Amino acid sequence: MELFVVRHGIAFDRDPGRWPDDRDRPLTEEGEERFRRAARGLGRITGSVDVVLSSPLARAWRTAELLEDEAGWPEPIGCGELEPERRPVEVVGALEPYRSADAVALVGHEPLLGEVIGYLLSGGTDDGAIPLKKGGAAMVSLDGDDAELRWLLTPKIERVLGK
Repeated sequence: MELFVVRHGIAFDRDPGRWPDDRDRPLTEEGEERFRRAARGLGRITGSVDVVLSSPLARAWRTAELLEDEAGWPEPIGCGELEPERRPVEVVGALEPYRSADAVALVGHEPLLGEVIGYLLSGGTDDGAIPLKKGGAAMVSLDGDDAELRWLLTPKIERVLGK
């Protein structure tokens, strides 16, 4: 399986006055526009994706929708295991129903996504993380219990690819 790991685009800063529930905090206008270009770049290098699992938080969900619009990825499926404060082992467990898929994408938050990558690469330990910038992405190849980091892209590189 090819596992695409995508951090949400640039969101507004926390502001309890505007978003009493941080789950509702959206992407900024600039964040949305930048990620549109990044999503086009991701679409060019990834080929088809079978499943997109997304955190249900507004900023991640919108990022997943932009991947659908711009990269041609499938409509996202809400995945509570991708919410902040979850653990890598929970995210890996959420992948189980999709193990026969060729390509799965995860859209969510740091530090969880970086911890998931580290967890997969270390063979199931919590020894490290591979952090992603906002809007950044990585591809991890999974073959049984073996995982290999194939690439890690900054949003700037994605946007260049999207031109």
